[in-house]
Amino acid sequence: MKSKNHHHPTPVCNGNTSESSSPSPPPSPRRHSAMPHCRRLLRSKTFSQSRRESSVAGIIIRRGLRYFLLLPLFYISGLLMCVGPFSGLVWQAPLPGSVYRSHEIFEKLWHEIESDNSSAIELSSVWRYNRRLKEQKPCPNTSYRHHFATKHESPDPSGYLIVDANGGLNQQRSSICNAVAVAGLLNAILVIPHLDFHSVWMDPSEFGDIYDEDHFITTLKGFVEVVQELPELVMERYDYNITNIPNIRIEAWAPVSYYLEEVYPVLRKQGVIRIAPFANRLAMNVPPRVQFLRCLANNVALRFSFPVSTLARKLVKRMIEKSSRTGGKYVSVHLRFEEDMVAFSCCLYDGGKAENFEMDLVREKGWRGKFRRKDRLIQPGLNRINGKCPLTPLEVGMMLRGMGFDNNTSIYLASGKIYQAERHLDPLLKMFPLLYTKESLATSDELAPFKGYSSRLAALDYTVCLFSEVFVTTQGGNFPHFLMGHRRFLFGGHAKTIQPDKRKLVILLQDMDISWKAFKNEMESMLIENDRKGMNVPRIKKSRRKSSIYTNPLPECRCLLESQNSTIKFTHTTHMLDDEAESVV
Repeated sequence: MKSKNHHHPTPVCNGNTSESSSPSPPPSPRRHSAMPHCRRLLRSKTFSQSRRESSVAGIIIRRGLRYFLLLPLFYISGLLMCVGPFSGLVWQAPLPGSVYRSHEIFEKLWHEIESDNSSAIELSSVWRYNRRLKEQKPCPNTSYRHHFATKHESPDPSGYLIVDANGGLNQQRSSICNAVAVAGLLNAILVIPHLDFHSVWMDPSEFGDIYDEDHFITTLKGFVEVVQELPELVMERYDYNITNIPNIRIEAWAPVSYYLEEVYPVLRKQGVIRIAPFANRLAMNVPPRVQFLRCLANNVALRFSFPVSTLARKLVKRMIEKSSRTGGKYVSVHLRFEEDMVAFSCCLYDGGKAENFEMDLVREKGWRGKFRRKDRLIQPGLNRINGKCPLTPLEVGMMLRGMGFDNNTSIYLASGKIYQAERHLDPLLKMFPLLYTKESLATSDELAPFKGYSSRLAALDYTVCLFSEVFVTTQGGNFPHFLMGHRRFLFGGHAKTIQPDKRKLVILLQDMDISWKAFKNEMESMLIENDRKGMNVPRIKKSRRKSSIYTNPLPECRCLLESQNSTIKFTHTTHMLDDEAESVV
């Protein structure tokens, strides 16, 4: 197709005419002399061409520099393409710690592990780190209720507080302690908290089934008034249905100011309020007088009910008897390797395609498509590298043997039903044949009343772990956090707890070239670090606490509890009701 643009002939000095291949500059005015005109045209054309050439060269240089700067980006993009859709075509080495090979390492090192009892650690000398704790200044020697009453118009109670404690055993425990603190803050009468039934825990237990109600009410008397139920007149006003009482929704970690400015006026007006759910509805950073109530509730007022504590005492006593080779001292392990925990973690182990298929079914049944959403990215390798995968029984066993615990050590396993228990527990039993659970220590008749009640069973585990010489936590959660804090309270500030550095551990357990000696050196260093961290006390400036007081009760709890009420006696057997348990600590 011909161009519609018309090109004018350009005069040249040799008398020929031709069409220029590039646009020409505008024609100059005509002169009478032809030769000077041709020279001018030649100079003009030469200058124009040189200018174009220099500009083109500059563009090329600039573009070349630009391309040079973009080369690293192209290189990185190429790498990402290999990792993405073309990863199947290009082999790449797995990242350190991203692949479960612990079972292969175990098979390789088993003969050395089995024969290595030369440097067995003494349980009585595991914890050596000692540091003098700097206590807070003595708290005012006045009763709490008198101190608080001066903050309001009247010392009379402002109304009744009802809360629903949701979650498992220790999340409910947190809610109960916070309810006591809020009741004191609002000068309210606390109704015994209702334990919310949850589809996951499936435990219909009431407060009195797990905790000693009378002890709870008596211990808090003089600080917070607690009643078992609402008065008849109040119940009649709401047609004898607690759910008819207006429910106040409170944001998580609400500060004290919110309760005083928003909740207190409603309580004074209505005479009764209900807060549901109540988990994590009070900030950790609260005034000392409120923190005191948390300490009092958690460490003294909450004592397990008679049926729970009676069986718990028997289990502790039997563990001591089973641990005669180590002077009555034993190690407890909180193992989170139940089927639902493995499925929720989205981690891969050594079960292959069958395991993946089974875990997909469990996830779909328990969480109904949550893990199939488009915005849900499942990265098992990254989860493992970041320490988010539950430790297997094999990994726990290798870690403890590496730290120096030999096969004479008695182990108490606090856990639910282990996923594929026979296969996964076999290596642990090889390393620690003196392995016990509540099911192996108690008779079937003793456990019968607890069957189907997950919180009561967890209370048994909690008590046996509480009085162990060494507690091992493997996956976080409320159970180990509360237990560590309780142990710090009982054992002079030391948690006596092993928290594995799982990010480090998974790298070691993927290294097929590692020797048993090198692995042991790393585990011994990890134990020393846990010994040091066991005495860790958070720095608290003017009550600006960020960490949980349930995990780190010092320095406030001991200071407050000892100075506020001298009639409260603290012994190492707070939750144990007879003299048989005194030898535990």
